[in-house]
Amino acid sequence: MSQQSAVPKPSLQGVRTKVRKGQVKAQAKHEPAVFRDQLYKHLETVPENDFEGFSAKLVQAGGTLEYLKYADALFEILLVGGLIQPGGSYLDDGAPMSPFSIFNARNPPDLEELKKYVDVFNKLNRRFKYLQKPFEEQSLPTLLQYIGRWSSEQRDKLAMTLGLLLSQGLVTAACLQSLTKDHLIKNDQSINILALVFSAYLTDQSIDHLAATLKRGNIKDLLLFFPPNKRDAKVLDAFFREKNLPTVADWYTKKQYAIAKDAIMKELKEVVERSDDSESIISAIQSKLEEQRLPEAELIQSIWQGLMASVDWSARPDQIEGLALREVGKFAPVLVAFCKGPKTQVALINIVQVYCYDDTRVMKAFPQILKVLYNKDCVSDQAIIYWHQKGSKPQGRQHFLKATEGLVKFLQEQEESEEDEDEE
Repeated sequence: MSQQSAVPKPSLQGVRTKVRKGQVKAQAKHEPAVFRDQLYKHLETVPENDFEGFSAKLVQAGGTLEYLKYADALFEILLVGGLIQPGGSYLDDGAPMSPFSIFNARNPPDLEELKKYVDVFNKLNRRFKYLQKPFEEQSLPTLLQYIGRWSSEQRDKLAMTLGLLLSQGLVTAACLQSLTKDHLIKNDQSINILALVFSAYLTDQSIDHLAATLKRGNIKDLLLFFPPNKRDAKVLDAFFREKNLPTVADWYTKKQYAIAKDAIMKELKEVVERSDDSESIISAIQSKLEEQRLPEAELIQSIWQGLMASVDWSARPDQIEGLALREVGKFAPVLVAFCKGPKTQVALINIVQVYCYDDTRVMKAFPQILKVLYNKDCVSDQAIIYWHQKGSKPQGRQHFLKATEGLVKFLQEQEESEEDEDEE
C-alpha cells in the first residue's frame, strides 16, 4: 500500500485550467492607492469647476476601473478628497488631494455650488447603479463617524451636501445613525451637523417631506442626537429655533403631542374597561399628563376620542342615538374636569362636530349631544353661540348650524333676558 501511494498520479501537461473572471478578481490584491492614482489621471485632465467634464470623466473611468471593488475608496476621494485610514486620518503616502471633491468647494460653503457637486454624484450613481448601496450603507456612515476630524468649513460642506443628497432621494436617512455615536454627540457636535443637514434639505423640500424621509430611515427620536444631559423637548425646541429652523421645532412638538394623545387614548380605553368611575378616569389622565403635557385643545380631543372608543356601539341602529346621549352624560364629569376655558369649550364643540360628521350613525344626535354638554356644564352658552356664529369647522358646517338654530336662539334669548334683569 505504501509503495502504491508513493507513485505520483498522472497529470495533463501543457493544459491551462480555465478560471472564472470573478474568482480572479476576488483573489486579486486590494490596492486602493493604485486605484486612486489611476482615477486621478482621469480627473486631472478636467478644468476646475467643469462639473459636466468631471461627470463625463467619471463615467469614462468606470469602463476600466473596478468601481464596485473600490467603492469605499471612490467615495472617499470624491467626498473628502483622499483615502481615509481607520480612525479617520488621511492616508499619508504623499499623494495630493483629489482634483474633484466637495472639500474643493469655496469657503464659506455655498448651497448653489454644492448642488452642482451633488449632481455629479447623481449622474455617477445613475450610470453605475451598483454603487448606490455601498454609497449609502458603507461610505457615508463611515465618513460621518469621522466628521469631527475635519475643519468647521469642511464639516459644513459635508453636512450641507448630505442634506441635498437626502432631499433629492439619492440616499436614505439611515446613514444619520452614525451621528448618534457617543464621541460625536458630546459638545453638541452631532446636533449642529444635523441642523445643517436639515437646513440644506428644507431649501428644496417641505417639513412633511423631511419627516417622511426620517421615518423611512428609521430615525425615531431627534433627542438621541443630543448629549444625554440635554435630552429634553424644551432644549430641542430652543435649539432648532435658535438655528432658524422653527418648522423642525414645531414638527417635533406635534409629533410628541401625537404620541402623548395616543397614550392617553389607550390608557382611557383600558381604565374604562376596568371601571367607568369618573374619578379613576380623571386620575389616569392626570398621571399621563405628568409624563407629557398637552395643550388643552389637544388634550380634550384625546379624551373625547378615548372615551368614545371605549363605547360598545353594537346596538341596533334605532338605539344608537340614545346610547350616544347616555354615554356623553355618563362621561360628562371627566370632560368638565379638563374643559375649563372658553377656548377649550369651543374646541370640544368642534371635536364633537367632526366626530358626528365622520360617524353618520350619530350625525342627527349632534344638537342633543350639545344640549347634554351644556346641561352638564361642559360648555357654556357663550361658547355655543360663538361656535355657531364664527367658530365652527367646515366639516358638515351648514347641516350642523341649521340643526342647532333652535338651541342657539334659546340661549341668546336667555342671555338677553338675564341682561334685562341685571339692568332693572
